[in-house]
Amino acid sequence: MRGLGQLILMSVRLYLREPITAFFTLAFPPLLVLLFGAMYGNEPSPLFNGRGSMDVSMPAYTALVVGAVGLMTIPTATSAQREQGVLRRYRATPMSPLAYILADVITNLGMTVLGMGCLVLVGWLIYRVRFEGNMLSFGAALLLGSLAMFSVGYLIASLAKTARMAQVIAMAVFYPMMFLSGAGMPIELLPESLRKVSLALPLTYTARLLRGMWFGDAWRDHLLDVAVLVGILILAGALSARFFKWE
Repeated sequence: MRGLGQLILMSVRLYLREPITAFFTLAFPPLLVLLFGAMYGNEPSPLFNGRGSMDVSMPAYTALVVGAVGLMTIPTATSAQREQGVLRRYRATPMSPLAYILADVITNLGMTVLGMGCLVLVGWLIYRVRFEGNMLSFGAALLLGSLAMFSVGYLIASLAKTARMAQVIAMAVFYPMMFLSGAGMPIELLPESLRKVSLALPLTYTARLLRGMWFGDAWRDHLLDVAVLVGILILAGALSARFFKWE
């Protein structure tokens, strides 16, 4: 247990040393709040069922944090550590490889929660955004959405031969999802044709589930979102385990 704690601490330090990953997790979502809040404000609108633009955008931005960590940070950082020989040294230690994976997942979950905390704090201080759901339900949705997106990130890292290739693939996967999934902006602002495209994007289901739990929806209203995310987690996790390389 002590070894796992030290491994987590080291993973956190390595995470914070990467300026790009730290920026997309901790700074980018709050900047979006400031940018779009300045553009649209948070006045109640019939388009959002009486809620303001920032009220609706806040749970979407939490999905953006999940996507940034899972689809940008994990593939790039994992591939870079493989390229630098860090993963090979991990495997040579007496600790089980599972300990490394567990420490990495815990670290990324922790940074996701920290990034969301910064995001919500900015939204509440400036726009008094509302949370209408149950914290346990939202936490469960966050865990499921995060693990599903993390599994996709590990799959990218497993298939990419170099860190640079992983970064390119991650950007090609993440940026379209950011704009089309409802994570970067409310899905209501997209034309109908793009809403249909969004149904093919994994991050869409994370954004919908988090938004539903944020506003107090019942789980039965999001069975499709849950089923898709569980399917992604199982499939991408199995493929990651099959193709993951330590060196």
